[in-house]
Amino acid sequence: MKALQIHAGPRALAQLRERGLRPSDVRAIPGAAGGPKGLVLNPLDQYLFGDWLAGTGHPVHLLGASIGAWRMASACLPDPAAALARMGHDYIHQDYPHEPGRRPTARHVSEAFSGKLAEHFGGREAEVLSHPRFRLHVFTSRGRHVLRREGRAFSKVTTPLGYLGAFATNAVSRRAMGAWLERVVFSDTRDPLPLHLRDYRTHSVALDAGNLAPSILASCSIPFWLDAVHDIPGAPRGAYWDGGITDYHLHLNYASMADGLTLYPHFQKTVIPGWLDKVLKHRHRASSHLANVVVVSPRPEWIAALPNGKLPDRADFTHYGEDLAGRTAAWTRAVHESQRLRDEFAELADGRPVLADPL
Repeated sequence: MKALQIHAGPRALAQLRERGLRPSDVRAIPGAAGGPKGLVLNPLDQYLFGDWLAGTGHPVHLLGASIGAWRMASACLPDPAAALARMGHDYIHQDYPHEPGRRPTARHVSEAFSGKLAEHFGGREAEVLSHPRFRLHVFTSRGRHVLRREGRAFSKVTTPLGYLGAFATNAVSRRAMGAWLERVVFSDTRDPLPLHLRDYRTHSVALDAGNLAPSILASCSIPFWLDAVHDIPGAPRGAYWDGGITDYHLHLNYASMADGLTLYPHFQKTVIPGWLDKVLKHRHRASSHLANVVVVSPRPEWIAALPNGKLPDRADFTHYGEDLAGRTAAWTRAVHESQRLRDEFAELADGRPVLADPL
């Protein structure tokens, strides 16, 4: 049973069938939101950033939302394989002590996760931002109107009200959700993002040492599970949340790039625009924006052989409850099994023609 499947947009599909997939062809790599699901990409990430792309000389843009932002930032450290392995270990073993029968508070989770980011990137910001080839872009969601601040006194009312408004307007039009939440991208200043961001209300901010960790924390701040991050240095004032709200799988206009392919290591073959689009199946279809995108993802039948017959996900926190050892064992086994994704990718990404399926 094969573990890996490959799907591509029409331009990418023609190129794969003609001359395969080469590191020199890749101009952008997105990292989706999705929490623990991204763990199964860890061995593949280590190979991509630690070995496969090591010989390239051109800039490669790394776009990340939520766990994808943490993955992409880790890839920009001098030893990406080691940094990504540490990230995977720390994600698997995360634990937030709390009273039995109650989930940890958002403040506690935010403080603990902020400390973990400080361990990873504190004092190493210059290394991330000076990588010779990789250019990091961190996607966040900034609240507007009643979502512009999150305070203890009124957030129990205004935050749910704001997200209810976002859900309702998004059901009508994705653009309309921009009245409640805007996309803010913290970008490496050396090279601009080589694709258009005209599909949705967007603000761009220069990524620097002062806002690297806060922007990643914000990008990972799931509403109601973590606190919003306020007033990030260099960015417009306000409350910043998970980048996956506006850009769950970063379904962006990659076709607007002047040249090259977008290589997308993903945990599924579909690329969903925003987190609130998960229930809107008509927005799960491929679009012309993905014409030059190559999606590599696990096959459903391989996923079915993982612990619990699925990818790791946030529901496991509830499923395992206080059984930390049980959850970490299941997630560790899933990551171990996903080494097959890395091995199969290495076999096919050698310049020979690739028989991919259409997105």
